Amino acid sequence: MEYRKFGDSQLEVSVVGFGGWPMGGTQYGEVDDSEGQRAVEHAIDIGVTCFDNAAGYGMGHSERVMGAALKPYRDKVVIVTKGGIEWHEEEKRMGRNGSRDFIIKGAEQSLKNLGTDYIDLLLIHWPDMETPFEETMRALEDLQQSGKIRYAGVSNFMPEMMEECRKHIKIVTNQVGYSMFERRPERAIMEYCANNGMGIMSYGSLAHGLLAGNMTLDTQFETWDWRSSGHAFGMPFFDREKHFAHNVAAQDKLRGIAEREGHTLPDLALAWVLNHKVVSTALVGFRTTKEVDDAAQASEWKLSGQLLSEVTQISDEAFRRMEADEGVFERGGWNSYDPNPPKFAGGGKSSPDETFDADSY
Repeated sequence: MEYRKFGDSQLEVSVVGFGGWPMGGTQYGEVDDSEGQRAVEHAIDIGVTCFDNAAGYGMGHSERVMGAALKPYRDKVVIVTKGGIEWHEEEKRMGRNGSRDFIIKGAEQSLKNLGTDYIDLLLIHWPDMETPFEETMRALEDLQQSGKIRYAGVSNFMPEMMEECRKHIKIVTNQVGYSMFERRPERAIMEYCANNGMGIMSYGSLAHGLLAGNMTLDTQFETWDWRSSGHAFGMPFFDREKHFAHNVAAQDKLRGIAEREGHTLPDLALAWVLNHKVVSTALVGFRTTKEVDDAAQASEWKLSGQLLSEVTQISDEAFRRMEADEGVFERGGWNSYDPNPPKFAGGGKSSPDETFDADSY
């Protein structure tokens, strides 16, 4: 296993990370808690040290399941979790909340869920457009100074948002969706992080299952599985009318190349992501020990220039096709790459008419 630091920080993790979203059990198909915990233990056996979670994954269920599995190995692993989103019962949807009280209370609940007295890295899951970033970052600073978190970071933040956050606290990473089928971070995020001493945590590194190699034209998703919408944060990965069949064909072509080289498709997909040195760790939502094994050799596989060119051409074709149909949503939606983003909170205000008293926090 290879290990990298988050930018210029001293926090080092395995380049293949264990993602906890599927373990939440509410949005990513059927999962078995016991099998998931065995996958955690097996991942540790092969050298995985980075374990990522979020308070919003199954409303704490994933943190509890993963935390129980990690407990005997606490001093050997890096625990990452995310806060700042909440369930709105009346509207039956998740919303964002970057207020100081919510971030601090959420972190304290995550500590209980995970069964630990400190979190190695706490991320703000999504930018809250209604709360000044200074307020949110000061909450992270308070948690850091009290020893409840070691490092701070963000997730799904654009460069101008990170620039505002960095005025108030050192952030070591931005966790964003990145894969052979999802390359929007290349527009500006990756360059910004590379130039400012930050590492990337890629989620959806296997294109939310498309590059795990098991999907066929007959694959169906439960209505409560978020992929049944056809989109992945604005990208039409699973759009049955226009893109899914093409993506399955691209998956099959890439699998053939991987097998020709004596590897699995997950190995190839992760090796491609990790070829970008700004990526500190590529997350995979492992559900079984077999899925861990399928990706075990990714960190050791350095793609040759010819092979990289061959697979990147397939990636280019797939991404450009889907990018043309990217879904842009209204304010508060879940696509960070809106070309005309709503004004975000920054500079001490969340609106021109609102003041933010920094001294009160």
